[in-house]
Amino acid sequence: MTTLKSRLQGQGYAFGPMIMEFFSPGMPAIIAATGADYALFDMEHTGAGLETMKGMVAGCRGLGLAPLVRVPRGEYHFIARALDIGAHGIMVPMVGSAAEAAAFAAAAHYPPAGRRGAGFGIAHDDYRMAPPPETMAKAAARTLTIAQIETVEGLNDVEAIAATPGIDVVWLGHFDLSNFMGIPAQFRHADFIAAARRIARAAHAHGKIAGILATDQAWAEEYWGYGYRMIAYGLDHMLFQTALRAGLRGLRGLAEATPVSSRDKA
Repeated sequence: MTTLKSRLQGQGYAFGPMIMEFFSPGMPAIIAATGADYALFDMEHTGAGLETMKGMVAGCRGLGLAPLVRVPRGEYHFIARALDIGAHGIMVPMVGSAAEAAAFAAAAHYPPAGRRGAGFGIAHDDYRMAPPPETMAKAAARTLTIAQIETVEGLNDVEAIAATPGIDVVWLGHFDLSNFMGIPAQFRHADFIAAARRIARAAHAHGKIAGILATDQAWAEEYWGYGYRMIAYGLDHMLFQTALRAGLRGLRGLAEATPVSSRDKA
């Protein structure tokens, strides 16, 4: 069974968008049509709940698109319930220590690797019953855990976080990290670049993937050079605004360059 997790382990990279606004029924199919590997649906900053996430995850079925969910925080009830509705992976924000990373990994995995509670034959199993050992093995092969490094504490412990069993991806949360470093949005600051490189090195040193959100091609290329291989390209509403702004600019340029007759005005 090919999963996003096995694809990352095999080809070593994966790309997709982050969705914060457009939770429409057709959104998964729209994303899948672009060739994206995954869609990362956000619960941290959007106000979206598990009911909304369940619809998005269900919409990904059969499309070859892995649904990932960023939960609000690393508590068990967010992590396990998002997996129960069928998410293929979980992103936890502001992981600040190896202990927090271990708690995240435990909540995301069944025993003996973790402490996830059993609820079989429901959404995450496509409503099909199978022998529990088989179900748990499939979950272990599919579930992707993404720890966001967004605080000074997390940065200082990033090597231990990356070494934590059960953590698959170490993700740079660039805005929050810059805020907590006291250099908000100064992404060209030498200290920030050093932090970004440190996160990537820590991930690679422990056989993990480094991830980041890139808002444009130049950003993606720069961080690819630093070793980031799981890249979320753009936020849905920003991609829409960028395309619409460019189109409207072109139309206004056309209007300004072309005389408008009284008949045209009518």
